[in-house]
Amino acid sequence: FSCQWTQACFRFCEPYSDLAYALEAEQGGTRAILMVVQAHIITYLLFVRSTELTQLERLCRIGRRAQGEALAAALAEVLWAAGGGGRATVCLVTAALHAVPHGDYKADNFTERIQLFEFSEKAAAQEFIFDHINSFKGEGSHGVILFLYSLLFSRTLER
Repeated sequence: FSCQWTQACFRFCEPYSDLAYALEAEQGGTRAILMVVQAHIITYLLFVRSTELTQLERLCRIGRRAQGEALAAALAEVLWAAGGGGRATVCLVTAALHAVPHGDYKADNFTERIQLFEFSEKAAAQEFIFDHINSFKGEGSHGVILFLYSLLFSRTLER
């Protein structure tokens, strides 16, 4: 992965601002993934999340926790769809190595530490993602790459 990809994560604009619902997107390849997730975030905030606020307030008056909940819901929704509506796989980076490099594979000290978590219920996947939301939105988390790997494993390599 390029430097741009390794630095990419799901980063929101400032909470309680006019753009509190918006993800910050840099130029380049990761932007397409961020925009797909952004569409699901807006859908969640406007139509799924229950609140007494007006439509516009639903987007602007959200704090860090609500941003995390919206991101978790959006990621789970996309992964669930990729899994055909019956499964989702979430990838997280752990301290232990889970794959040993061999052959022409060049170790990146990231891919070798990915652990897979499989879910057969969308709500469980969403809760797990929310519990580990900093793995996707924290600086240096490789959040977009983790989500891309999660998409691939949710869809399955055969499909």
